[in-house]
Amino acid sequence: IHSHSQPQRPGGFFQHQLLSCAYYWLNPLIWLGQKHRLERSDMYSVLPEDRSETLGKELQRCWNNEVRKASKELRKPQLSRVLIKCYGKSYALAGLFEFFLEAIKVIQPLLLGKIILFFENYHPDDQRSLCMAYVYAAAMSISTFGLTILQHLYYYHVQRNGMRIRVAMCHMIYRKALGLSTESIGRTTTGQIVNLLSNDVNHFDEITLRLHYLWAGPLQAMVIIIFLWYEIGPSCLAGVATIAVMMPIQTWFGKLFGIFRSKTAVLTDSRIRIMNEVVSGIRIIKMYAWEKPFSALVTEVRKKEMSRILKSSYLRGLNMASFFASNKLIIFVTFTVYTLLGNTMTASQVFVTMSLYGTIKVTLTLFFPLAIEKLSETVVSIRRIKNFLLLEEIERKNIRLPLAEKGENSIEIEKLTCYWDKVNSIMGLHVFVTDIYKKNAIYPAYMHDIHVFLQSSLLSAILGELPYDTGTLKIKGQLTYASQQPWVFPGTIRSNILFGRELNPKKYERVLRVCALKKDLEMFRDGDLTLIGDRGATLSGGQKARVNLARAVYEDADIYLLDDPLSAVDAEVGKHLFDKCICGLLKNKCRILVTHQLQHLRDVDQILVLKEVCTPLKENSLKEACLLLLIHATGINKITNSKTMFKYKNVPGSFLVLQVEAIQTIAEETRADGNVSSQVYFTYFTAGCSLLVLMVIVFLSIIAEVSHRPLMVPLASEWRFLMQFLLCLILGLTAAAVVFGFARSLVIFHGLVRSAQTLHNSMFSAVLHTPVSFFDVNPIGRILNRFSKDVSQMDSMLPITFVDFYQLFLQNVGVIAVAASVIPLILIPVVLLMLIFLYLRSLYLRTSRDLKRLESTTRSPVLSHLSSSLNGLSTIRASRSEEKLTKDFDVHQDLHSEAWFLFLMTSRWFALRLDSICSIFITLTAFGLILLRDGLVAGEVGLVLTYAVTLMGNFQWTVRQSAEVENMMTSVERVVEYTELKNEGPWETQQRPPSDWPSQGMITFNRVNFFYNTDGPPVLKEISATFQAKEKVGIVGRTGAGKSSLVSALFRLAEPQGKIYIDSVVTSEIGLHDLRQKMSIIPQDPVLFTGTVRTNLDPFNQHSDEDLWKALEEVQLKSVVEELPGKLEAVLAESGSNFSVGQRQLVCLARAILRKNRILIIDEATANVDPRTDELIQKTIRDKFEECTVITIAHRLNTIIDSDRILVLDSGTIQEFDHPYTLLQNKEGALYRMVQQMGQAESASLLESARQKKSLPSLNHGLHLNEKTQQ
Repeated sequence: IHSHSQPQRPGGFFQHQLLSCAYYWLNPLIWLGQKHRLERSDMYSVLPEDRSETLGKELQRCWNNEVRKASKELRKPQLSRVLIKCYGKSYALAGLFEFFLEAIKVIQPLLLGKIILFFENYHPDDQRSLCMAYVYAAAMSISTFGLTILQHLYYYHVQRNGMRIRVAMCHMIYRKALGLSTESIGRTTTGQIVNLLSNDVNHFDEITLRLHYLWAGPLQAMVIIIFLWYEIGPSCLAGVATIAVMMPIQTWFGKLFGIFRSKTAVLTDSRIRIMNEVVSGIRIIKMYAWEKPFSALVTEVRKKEMSRILKSSYLRGLNMASFFASNKLIIFVTFTVYTLLGNTMTASQVFVTMSLYGTIKVTLTLFFPLAIEKLSETVVSIRRIKNFLLLEEIERKNIRLPLAEKGENSIEIEKLTCYWDKVNSIMGLHVFVTDIYKKNAIYPAYMHDIHVFLQSSLLSAILGELPYDTGTLKIKGQLTYASQQPWVFPGTIRSNILFGRELNPKKYERVLRVCALKKDLEMFRDGDLTLIGDRGATLSGGQKARVNLARAVYEDADIYLLDDPLSAVDAEVGKHLFDKCICGLLKNKCRILVTHQLQHLRDVDQILVLKEVCTPLKENSLKEACLLLLIHATGINKITNSKTMFKYKNVPGSFLVLQVEAIQTIAEETRADGNVSSQVYFTYFTAGCSLLVLMVIVFLSIIAEVSHRPLMVPLASEWRFLMQFLLCLILGLTAAAVVFGFARSLVIFHGLVRSAQTLHNSMFSAVLHTPVSFFDVNPIGRILNRFSKDVSQMDSMLPITFVDFYQLFLQNVGVIAVAASVIPLILIPVVLLMLIFLYLRSLYLRTSRDLKRLESTTRSPVLSHLSSSLNGLSTIRASRSEEKLTKDFDVHQDLHSEAWFLFLMTSRWFALRLDSICSIFITLTAFGLILLRDGLVAGEVGLVLTYAVTLMGNFQWTVRQSAEVENMMTSVERVVEYTELKNEGPWETQQRPPSDWPSQGMITFNRVNFFYNTDGPPVLKEISATFQAKEKVGIVGRTGAGKSSLVSALFRLAEPQGKIYIDSVVTSEIGLHDLRQKMSIIPQDPVLFTGTVRTNLDPFNQHSDEDLWKALEEVQLKSVVEELPGKLEAVLAESGSNFSVGQRQLVCLARAILRKNRILIIDEATANVDPRTDELIQKTIRDKFEECTVITIAHRLNTIIDSDRILVLDSGTIQEFDHPYTLLQNKEGALYRMVQQMGQAESASLLESARQKKSLPSLNHGLHLNEKTQQ
């Protein structure tokens, strides 16, 4: 809710145009900016017609029409056609303003000539000439004010058009991203989509400013050539020829920009994709101590990107230098030719010619090439966006039956064949199911081979995520889905569960109870209003899984698809979820449950057993499967392969009334206050070049400017008599001015681009060195925003703006110096003007700087929302929440548009006032010269008037560019802020452990307390325990008990209090890499990175192919990798998404085998694999890590029941720690209660396993605690 709304528009068109141009409605905001720092609540609401939803739907409709039309005409759809159709008319209106604008620029030099002519032929008694002089002065004044008004109307319209196109395009890109098919997702990356949204669409803001110059430039040039011919005859062709030579060169430069842009964009995509993966998998990278290879990877990509950017910058430097040099060359060539032909020049001819050349020079050698450059870049971006928009979308054929046909809720699958990838179908699913029909069923898909992906594939087919070639799939009823990998988004726990639906307190309370979230919420200070960090970083794996399940349960659906929700929770919570939620609250619903936990199978109506990658088991094979199942679970009703149908009923209930939710969001991004500090400027300029190089730049600048200025002095006097003598001197000075001008531009651009590279590398290094807690509180979009948009500003926009400001500043100093040398009194109004300008600049900067910072921070939620949505695509699509998410995206976009539009408009507010003051100055100068006509020489009048007009353009543009540099420096400020992030401990210290450390693998915790945040509660409290060398320790406890926190303390992801010893070495006294590289972990959330199978297993290239294949064979993945095209060199999809979750965990196990460390930590590593595979993994661990200390965190008790000892945690404290058989003798103990939750048969089996382990001779038998454990 914003405190201001955009002011009402006035009735008439012209009245509206004038008010828009004057920007009076911004005055309150400007004055507010003087009083305090602007906040989001101070911004004006975006106009209804500029809202993201309105613009996006309109452009989407036009694009859909174009796609349909193109398919009929058998051609490719053209996005540029759609843009012309949607925005062509409003943009053409701005073209009218541009036409009159350029017309006035042509007329002004002619009026200037008439006034100078009056002084050339001045006679005190000629009243008629005096009257005409006043008329010309009045016309000059009116044209100057007209130029000011038209210029700002033009900029208002084109900038608003650019913003509208960008906003609409972002809406379309996001909507498209939500609808991408699985195959299309494999063909793009999060980095590419982020780059499209953060960089490519920005070219629409830039191209709209310049595009009209493509026709206005040549048209204006033709008119000016005619006037020049009239003034100085054929000699003008010499100057025109100089321009004609320069134009193709600059046009060629423009085309080269397009080529470099397309190459740079691919590398930027790649860099942002890697950054996205690094930020997403930062915990794994830190625990594996893989920062250096990832740093090398980013550095390599950035190096290639910078080589392209540097080439573009050199081109820009040449372009800008040629613009500043062209004036000198054109004037020199023209007047030399004119004089050599025997002509005598008058003052009016000199200044009219110079002014006309000045106009044509700006248009043809600056704006025209700039238009070509921006057009080239925009064409590349349009092509990239078009290719993305043409990616295949998810197809949901025959998935929903019309309501009229709906009877009972059902899923019918018949002769279904599916492939993930027709070319590479190793992950494919081929299912053939017929005649399945039974009411009120739970449908667990259990499989006893390692291809865990099959069950999820079946659910994906039902959801429509997996396209199918043959067969039928019919669904009657509304679906909802709880994914295998829990998806949570930044916000409160309550907002994650409600997911945009209305709060029903009774229903909500019941969902919390059945999903076992009540106890967890009581532990949080803010209850269900606790903020979840990005990717749910503040929650444990089990808590995320239950929030994910609660979201699905809260949705009032007919059919519930539950993809292994029980694997991430312990046995007690798992039983609660199964009994109270799946078989309780949802008992009258159709439920399809994927599970590996056999103890629950006795309570289901039917079982579908999937084997390998082909079909469900036939009836003969079912007997074998039944025997396997019955060993583990008794009392199964029926196992069959049949079709299911289910009825829907409402479940009543009465519960407590909840407190009203206060509006809570993730902590706002930090923003600097006041001026950009001089330290930031110093850091920026010295990052790319030394102080010596900076002094060389200043020296080159002075020489270039001094070389140019003497050319102007002879023009002011009767220089035709001196021409023969000065020709050689002028030629030398012109050459010097051009050469030093080019050298200056190239050196500055080189230095600034190097600064951008250095600061990017420093920021990336700082991000890698910062503790994990930083990533928990900062959403991924916020971090990526600095690496995409802010770095992009430093790479391209800031250098060109700074060079423009710097060269104009020097030019203005030169103009004033020359003018003052002829008429010293001119310094009085110039100083006065400067003071007024500086006052206005300070007024403007306070507001615009805040708005620029707000614009940067309001862009982060747009990128965060995109990244979060891409992670939860299947959940969003299953719950049909695309529209809701798109509306949320539109809200984020509108907030950004408010800041962006206000930033643009304050810039126009400032420029208008500067231009108006300059117009008054020119008016006073023109009339003042006529009033003080006695004793003035025509040459002096020409000089003063020319410089007055030049100052109108240059002086205010210099002040504006200085303000723009300050605004763009906020991007540098944001990057510098990240280079100064707090570091975790050093990677290496002087105190290095022995090379063979740890030789034993004994771990001791001595009164360890652990906090994720310094101001938060302890998650581990006074932990004291010893794990002996080669001991196998199991750790169990309810979700959120502190199991994974124990691992975090061991790896020092945050610094623990107390001491942890490994083989008598205090872990806090050695370097983090020395510590982390000596421990292997198979994490709870397996992470693979884009790259080859080889780099995922061995990023340091320390192992031979033979070692890699052996490790893959030991984890049962050899056959899978052998079938990949390229085998070890096969490139994995982003985040390894073409492997199942179970297979990703097996890759992590293979990594651990390769590292051969004395300590292995297994954190819920087998949660997502079936019992047979779990058994296989445990056997591999027993064989390969027999000589190692193994710490296993597990919810499956059969995984850790054969451990030497079991540690039971609850609320961060040790409940019990002893041999499993000893613990199971205590009927009051926590472990005993957990085992009893497993059912009679399973608990008996576990007790027998513990007894057998006890009776075996063990290295660790009879061990006692080092210190008394807490009960």
